[in-house]
Amino acid sequence: MKTFLLLAFAFFIQTVAFAQKSEVYLADGKAIGGYDPVAYFTEKKPVKGKEEFKSVYMNANWFFSSAANKKLFDANPQTYAPQYGGYCAFGVAGGYKAKISPDAWTVVDNKLYLNYNLNVQKDWLKDQNGMIKKADHNWTTVKKQ
Repeated sequence: MKTFLLLAFAFFIQTVAFAQKSEVYLADGKAIGGYDPVAYFTEKKPVKGKEEFKSVYMNANWFFSSAANKKLFDANPQTYAPQYGGYCAFGVAGGYKAKISPDAWTVVDNKLYLNYNLNVQKDWLKDQNGMIKKADHNWTTVKKQ
């Protein structure tokens, strides 16, 4: 029990230390770690963006794998930007910001949701619609954290 509490406390401290004030999840100064948000829709997989195809949206630098994807995003960023600024949707449903893994993603009703990792994504998928409702409700508060 003592070990569990220490691990839980360590996770909490890591989460608090990680917390970003930005409304967009940034890794290395890049929105969603430099992955192309449009590729999740067009290629059905995470694709790393390139420096030459960059846009600024919501005060963050977004990167794209092609000029065509950049053009799609620039024309309608709300369509392609992930929900909750790219933070883990499961975390937002729980009331906090958490980083993401580009491989843990889903598109639901033409909206992109990212998760912390593939194990968290399994829990997300168990009640995806319920999680979306909770996250939608929590986001106005969580995005200010």
